[in-house]
Amino acid sequence: MSGRIKAGLWFDPRTKLLMLLLTALGATMAPSLMYELGLVVLVALMALMCGEWRKAALGLPAYLLFYLLTLAVMRTDSSSLQTTLMAFLGLFHKVYPCGFLAGIMISTTKVSEFLSAMSRIHAPKKLVIPFAVMLRYMPAIREDWHFIKDAMQLRDVSPNLAGLLTHPARTVECVYVPLMMAASKAADELSIASVTRGIENPRPRTCLVQIRFRAADVLAVGCFAAYLAAGLFWKEAFL
Repeated sequence: MSGRIKAGLWFDPRTKLLMLLLTALGATMAPSLMYELGLVVLVALMALMCGEWRKAALGLPAYLLFYLLTLAVMRTDSSSLQTTLMAFLGLFHKVYPCGFLAGIMISTTKVSEFLSAMSRIHAPKKLVIPFAVMLRYMPAIREDWHFIKDAMQLRDVSPNLAGLLTHPARTVECVYVPLMMAASKAADELSIASVTRGIENPRPRTCLVQIRFRAADVLAVGCFAAYLAAGLFWKEAFL
């Protein structure tokens, strides 16, 4: 990560993990499509509170498009088309809220804060280390992707869907093969860097940021927990 966190409320990493768990439970046990839309709206509000304006402005409208598409598919007369599309759309509606919130977590959580929070709850190293590497891995791949895309555009290679359809072999060779090689190299480098920085050190970690629950953490978890409870015990409101 770049080390720069956007302006907004700061949430404890443990709070974010708990909200992700509540979101996963809510998406799994969603009583209706309306409930899943409300869950995505709740995650978008979370993004705004964290200062992730762009993610909220892109994530919510993108889900609304699929929401409207799902409603249109449900009203079609063709049973075979409805069955085929609903299998995909049903999985999409279950995964999207969790992926939306996970993206916010990755972009607003520093690795040092995450490790310090996990040491507070005495989480096992076998669970903490992969998550810590993942937090650093995704921004590194995004940075490599921008570098590769800019370099290929100078050679008149378009890294978008149109370029893939018109010149598939050239696009794969010039864009996606370098990206896969960069991803493999980044994984090795991050693993080595993590060990070098003492990620396996059994002693308690220190952090400049005070890792503790605040009023904002309690309020955020309470909102997600209340929405989950509403979906479980007040299903009629979302039908």
